[in-house]
Order: sequence, then C-alpha cells, then structure tokens
Amino acid sequence: MSSRLGLAAVLICATALVAGCAPQPDPTPTRTAAFASEDEAFAAAEETYRAYVDALNNVDLSDPATFEDVYKWETGDRLSGDKKALTSYYAQGATMSGASRVVVLEPVEADGALSSLALAACVDVSTVDIRDGNGASLVATDRPDVQSIRVELTSDETAESGFLVSSVAGRSGSPSC
Repeated sequence: MSSRLGLAAVLICATALVAGCAPQPDPTPTRTAAFASEDEAFAAAEETYRAYVDALNNVDLSDPATFEDVYKWETGDRLSGDKKALTSYYAQGATMSGASRVVVLEPVEADGALSSLALAACVDVSTVDIRDGNGASLVATDRPDVQSIRVELTSDETAESGFLVSSVAGRSGSPSC
C-alpha cells in the first residue's frame, strides 16, 4: 500500500495515477530570482512545470539515470518524496507506459516578492499506466482521466527557469477539469 501512496506523490503532476492526494505544506521561499513583473514570473513558472512534466514523461523506471532530469526541477519535500518513490519503483522492477499531457495551466497566486507562486493545472493521464514487477497495474481503478492539481513553485536563482517545483497536490475549484 505504501508503494501506491508513493506512486501518487511522485507522479500526480505528470502521471497522476491515483486520486485524492493530500495537500502539501506551503513552500518556503528560497533565493528570489529577479522578475520584472508577475506575468514574467508566471511565464517562468509555467516553463518550469512543463519541463517537469516532460522529465516525468521521460522517466524509465529501470534506469535511475533518467530520474536526474526530474530532480533538477524540484526542491524540498517534493524532491525528497520523488527520490524515495522513484527509487522504490526501480527496486520493485516497475514499468511505466504512456505520457501525461497538460491541458490547462493557469496562474493562481504569487507572493509580493515573486519568490513563491501557484498554478492550477488539468493534466490528462488517460494513457499512463504503471505496473509492478509482476505486471499488475498500480493505477487506481477509479482514477479520473484528467487530474485537477495545484502546483506550487519556489524561486531559485540557480534554477534554469528561475523556479523549482516545491509541491503538487490535488485541488478543487477553477478551472474545472
């Protein structure tokens, strides 16, 4: 059961394999990247999240070297949770097929310093499947094809886009997925 919960923590934003992920704590801001405007900060956050989804879509659970592309887009609890979960799937001999697709991505809120902000997303995970080493699916049978999530990002001037993903959690509200 803990492997299924770990699966949700790792892949809800990109593969979102189970419904009802628990909310994550608010991110703690790190270094502030210099953004000229809120629009510029949200554009950088969107770039970060899309790169993170691409990295998750390219994970080969049999090759831990592919995990590094995911880790470079994360920080804090998100990073430590994904490291534990991906390592666990590797040890189990799990396999992943299909890809997640971001269908809606909207700004939600930003702090005044633009050091942390949130996005609302709808992610289509209808083609994604993860199977354990025996071939049994780890995907919840009642998983919705499109997941509604909240993505929180923290600025980091060492990050390629200026932000890192600090939290991904299920959400309700607008936009409706």
